[in-house]
Amino acid sequence: MGKNKNKNKIVVVGAGNVGEAIAYTLMLRKQASDIVLVDLNEDRAKGSALDIAHATAFFRQIKVRKGGYEECEDAAIIVITAGMARKPGQTRLDLAKSNVAIVRSITRNIMKYAENPILIVVSNPVDISTYVACQESGLPSERVIGTGTTLDTARFRYLISEELGADVCDVNAYILGEHGDSQVPVWSSATIAGEPVDQFRKAMGCKGELDHEALGERARDSGAEVIQLKGATFYGIAMMTSRIAEAILSDGNTVLPVSHVLGEEFPSYRGIAFSLPCVINGKGIQRVLDIPMDEAEKKKMEDSAETLREFLTKALEAPKKAAS
Repeated sequence: MGKNKNKNKIVVVGAGNVGEAIAYTLMLRKQASDIVLVDLNEDRAKGSALDIAHATAFFRQIKVRKGGYEECEDAAIIVITAGMARKPGQTRLDLAKSNVAIVRSITRNIMKYAENPILIVVSNPVDISTYVACQESGLPSERVIGTGTTLDTARFRYLISEELGADVCDVNAYILGEHGDSQVPVWSSATIAGEPVDQFRKAMGCKGELDHEALGERARDSGAEVIQLKGATFYGIAMMTSRIAEAILSDGNTVLPVSHVLGEEFPSYRGIAFSLPCVINGKGIQRVLDIPMDEAEKKKMEDSAETLREFLTKALEAPKKAAS
């Protein structure tokens, strides 16, 4: 029998900018009483933990500390952030060849101690990393959750709200598919408080038509823009990771566009980690929603899946070639 889970404990593997921001966000949102940072660079992990822990003196008593993989044994959630950082001008898929081995190693170390954990995979390219973590861990795919297009969707909703002068909380729109260049903005079901986006725009007296293609491209390129301006992105993905953790810990049945390895129920996407709206609760992914799309969007989703499948094959073949 494995050790009983500590429902208030989260382990974050990787204490770089992203891992540190995630740990800080989890602390601020009071989502865990015990947050453990694990990193090969133990000084970095200890320094990050101390920096966050010092802030709790004015907040609440939360343990934030450095630890090893043995801390995964009783953790409720394990977040994987470690990997090579994306450089300016580099796509997420370009990272795949260098990060596959890293994610494999991390997952093996986690599974030495953890029994049937829930993993949240953040490491880019996240769809490739999620697939590798799922295969290496042997866990059911619903317990290996990639952040997928949650951040892309957040950016998309933000841009729509800015363009239409609407409250972002009233915007319901998704970007699905690959977390990368072939992602698909789903305009056909995009609404503001239940009203189709274009209808809302017209009713508000806005002139001209909303340029769907241009706004979708802005959402797609937002991450690259931030990287070009400041060298990295971490606050947005920290909040998205925190939101996924919240759905799990609260057993929330929350719908989020996350990535996980899909099965026979989605023949076009079978065998790859791909983002669709998913109901997330204490068991992980409870079910996947098949939301309405027009024919053009369905075709783009199929193309995105094929693009991702080709890159996944290349990424998994790379280590074999290097070893020969």
